[in-house]
Amino acid sequence: MKVIGITGGVGCGKSTVLNFLEEKYNCRILKSDDAARILEEPGGECYTPMVRMLEETSLPGDGELLPEGPGTPFDRKEAAVRLYRSAELRDKIDGIVHPAVIRYIKDQIRTEKESQKHDFFFIEAALLIENGFGRIVDEMWYIYCPEAIRRQRLKESRGYSDEKIDSIMRAQLSEEEFRKGSDFVIDNGGTPEETKKQIREHIGKIQ
Repeated sequence: MKVIGITGGVGCGKSTVLNFLEEKYNCRILKSDDAARILEEPGGECYTPMVRMLEETSLPGDGELLPEGPGTPFDRKEAAVRLYRSAELRDKIDGIVHPAVIRYIKDQIRTEKESQKHDFFFIEAALLIENGFGRIVDEMWYIYCPEAIRRQRLKESRGYSDEKIDSIMRAQLSEEEFRKGSDFVIDNGGTPEETKKQIREHIGKIQ
């Protein structure tokens, strides 16, 4: 089984690539956002410290963080309100969630290698390179897409403003850094068929 990291900037089309891989190959796909949600659910590693921090930032007029009571899922919209107004709180929460997600992904890699149920284990995250996963995965794939197309996609699919897009892109690696940290680059700026052709040809070489 090959472990492959898939990364790229916001709006590059990672979901399109992952959907094709899931349909075409005997693989497991793990998205970092899904891992975070698992860890943030009741009983998850991040749940208790997150709830405590979010409750400590409650202000008059705030909604209910735990509308169904202690030990139940927290209201993510209410959590987002509190996170939005405090950069310090966001940093603290990131300090809890990001390391936990890294540990979870590493545990899942070990589990998949032991089970040998799949030919590939694809791990998707924007921060794989920064977090040193290039030393852990067999290959790192970078999904490239021209900035103009990424911006158009983000405006149409998510309703993002130029200011929000600028802020997100500034916080991510540059194209040069993504390419330097990757073993294979997928150009996702063309048609879906062109993207699929690149993937099929590369997998044919490494399978």
